[in-house]
This record gives sequence, structure tokens and C-alpha cells, in this order.
Amino acid sequence: MVNHSSPVGFLLLGFSEHPRLEKILFVVVLCSYLITLLGNTLILLLSTLDPRLHSPMYFFLSNLSFLDLCFTTTCVPQMLVNLWGPTKTISFLGCSVQLFIFLSLGTTECILLTVMAFDRYVAVCQPLHYATIIHPRLCWQLAAVAWIIGLVESVVQTPSTLRLPFCPHHQVDNFVCEVPALIRLSCGDTTYNEIQMAVASVFILVVPLSLILVSYGAIARAVLRIKSAKGRRKAFGTCSSHLIVVTLFYSSVIAVYLQPKNPYAQERSKFFGLFYAVGTPTLNPLIYTLRNKEVKRAFRRLLGKEVEPN
Repeated sequence: MVNHSSPVGFLLLGFSEHPRLEKILFVVVLCSYLITLLGNTLILLLSTLDPRLHSPMYFFLSNLSFLDLCFTTTCVPQMLVNLWGPTKTISFLGCSVQLFIFLSLGTTECILLTVMAFDRYVAVCQPLHYATIIHPRLCWQLAAVAWIIGLVESVVQTPSTLRLPFCPHHQVDNFVCEVPALIRLSCGDTTYNEIQMAVASVFILVVPLSLILVSYGAIARAVLRIKSAKGRRKAFGTCSSHLIVVTLFYSSVIAVYLQPKNPYAQERSKFFGLFYAVGTPTLNPLIYTLRNKEVKRAFRRLLGKEVEPN
């Protein structure tokens, strides 16, 4: 049987077959969310208030922090409700909004990480021309392109996904409303949606990741040409945080969106999806703050614990 009308709501199954695991995940997700809020808000404050962080790198980082705040707030509160109690429903409108924002911000992050890789490429490979190439106007244009592409992708893919003929049970085998899970819920022909998702995956995942790898290939060659060990460490230090973030983000997203169709892969994708939605936004500020001396100094200046040199 197929329901051709808009459903009243959906049942987000998540990890409901493992009640004990749900309680553990509730604590983990709640702590992660609090760290995400604190860490990303701190980066936004430091990037705004400290003049020494008014540079392209921290401009893009503040965009990433704002995106992560919005991204987690879209899904984590609903996830916490579902993990804690027996009620695991979400309205059709709530699912639609969550899907739209989830798609838009996820796409934006893919493009934004590519832009940040380009910024690091210019910083390492063209250091003398960095200020000329990565000027403030270009920074705003690149950031705007990332956000607009995310919005366009969501405007295109969300309606076609929500128009699918869903099965009457309305049970989404996931903890959030996302495209792969809603396609699996359909009892009708999903060929068009699967082709659409495959094409989007190529342009939004494969192409940006390829550009990032090319950028880091050029960065690696430039670093190896530096004669002093200190210079190599400094050059690598400017890129290492971003490279770790890219690895964590893309490995989890690819595991969710480019997975084979089998029950084991489907169950495994839920854990990767949880890490993609909760883990990476939590780790991003930790990676950028714990490994970055400039951010640490800015934080000490904000607290008034670092004396400015005369």
C-alpha cells in the first residue's frame, strides 16, 4: 500500500531496538551538543572581537562555526527527545524543515571546506601574493557562493524527496529526516530520486573532495621544497587542523551517502550519520583551538591574562 497524500508525521526509529544504547547516546549527544555550542560560540566571539584574528582564515572559520551551530541545532534537540523518551515522532512540517536545513547546511559545509583548502593553498604556495589574492571582497564572495549553492541544492532536492509516495507505516529508519532514509521509506518508484542523489553526490562530495586533494597535493610539494625543518613544521601547522576536519567530515558523509544497499551498511550508516551530525561539529572547535596558538592567545587576551607588548 502507498500513501499518496502528505503524511501527518513520521516515526524516527533511530536506535529504538537498543534501549540501553539510547540512554548512553542521550548523555553523549547532550554533552557533545553543549561542547558544540560553547566551542563554536567562542570561536565566533574571538574572530569578531580580536583584531588579530581579522584575517581570511578566521573569516572562513567563523562561517564554519556559525554553520555548525545551525546544523546541530536543527537536529540535536529532536534527537535528544527521541533518545530520552518513548515519543519518537516528528510532524511532516518538522521533518520538511529539518530536511531542508540539513541538506542546505551539509552542502554549504562541503563547499566551505573546499574554499578553506584554497585559502590554505594560496597561503602556503603563494605567500607573497596571499594578501593580494585572498582579499576581503573575494572572501565574502566565496562564502556567499558556498551558502547559495547549499540553498539551491536544498531547494531542488527537498521537494522531490517529500513528494515521494511513502509507505503507510511512516517509519524512518534513522534519527533525522535525511534523503537516503526517506527514499528507503518510499513504496513507489524512486529511480528519479536515486539518480538525483547520485548526481548531487558527485557535484557536492566527489568534485569538492577532489579539489581539496589537488590543493593538498600542491601544498605537500611546496612544503617538501622548504629547506628548514622549522619552516616545514610551520607550513604544515597552518594546514593540519583543516586537513583533520576534512578527513573526519568527508569520511562520515561518504559513508552515509555513497553506501551500498544492504542491511549491514544501512545500520552502519546510522552511526556514521550520528558522527556526521553530532561528532564533527563538536570536534571542529576543539581541533582549531587546541592546535592553534593564535586562537589560544586571543582567548587569553579576551580574559585579560595576556599582556600586550609595548
